[in-house]
Amino acid sequence: MTRHFITTQDWSFGDLSALIDHAVRLKERPIQPLLAGRTVALVFFNPSLRTRASFEIGAWQMGAHAVVLEPGGAAWPIEFADGAIMDGVAEEHVREAARVLGRYCDLIAVRCFPKFRDWSVDREDTVIRAFAAHAGVPVVNMETITHPCQELAHLMALREHFGTDDLGGKKYVLTWTYHPKPLNTAVANSAAMIATRAGMDVTLLCPDERFLLDERYMDAAARNAADSGGSFTVSHDIESAYSGADVVYAKSWGAIPFYGRWEDEKPIRDANRHFIVDEQKMALTNNAVFSHCLPARRNIKATDAVMDSPGSLIIEEAANRLHVQKALMASLIGGQN
Repeated sequence: MTRHFITTQDWSFGDLSALIDHAVRLKERPIQPLLAGRTVALVFFNPSLRTRASFEIGAWQMGAHAVVLEPGGAAWPIEFADGAIMDGVAEEHVREAARVLGRYCDLIAVRCFPKFRDWSVDREDTVIRAFAAHAGVPVVNMETITHPCQELAHLMALREHFGTDDLGGKKYVLTWTYHPKPLNTAVANSAAMIATRAGMDVTLLCPDERFLLDERYMDAAARNAADSGGSFTVSHDIESAYSGADVVYAKSWGAIPFYGRWEDEKPIRDANRHFIVDEQKMALTNNAVFSHCLPARRNIKATDAVMDSPGSLIIEEAANRLHVQKALMASLIGGQN
């Protein structure tokens, strides 16, 4: 049976830890022919900087060839609905596109953001799951409604900083921040899942209950915490959430009750600009490290002082994307060393 990497919840925590262990070794010795002669398709429905660069460079460092495809741009638009009468912009169906790419390539990675119209539709993650259903080769999530590669890079950066694989008992704050437009919940979903699997005491900090994550991820985080010996709580109080924290992870995300209704959400979002991560909030912590998945709008999500502080892991986390993705590709289609 073909193994995919669509969400970390499908993998055991032991397997995820093994990927990070391999990433550490690859970081020390980056050029290894573990994927010599292999081919990787990188399918981008949305823009990218770190994801595209790290996957392309990572494939090259391991001897593979990566081809970048942009459906609707330099590649044909693709239809995903079964039974569709294809009289619109789509020129081909995923049933053909995925199967043909699966004949050409050893692995397909897909980046496709939600449409921000109907969460009941977007939460099904149709695009990447259709590729997984039809490709016949491993499919990797480069960010859809979760961002599992970012989870691995984030966890690796925390382990490196604290000098231990055991992060149990660390107080971890996943805080909502202001952003001038609606954003995907993917990174917040992923951060909640990986932090709770690592046994940390996780607090989801957001303005009010309207900014809670989808119940699928809230429930997964609660189950993970129960299994790992950590905890998962929700707070709307900035001071108590930050107090004594060891890790502060910032991200903006849209309020699901207003999904697809930006004009209704905008005034609520605008009223909570004070959720910015600043020096005053960080002073409440236990000398916490700060991180963000990037890109991050400076002095909107976090101040310059926080972003550039000695405790900022933003660059290390981003750099680790290269190493964890190489370990992931090696695990799925190559050897390990």
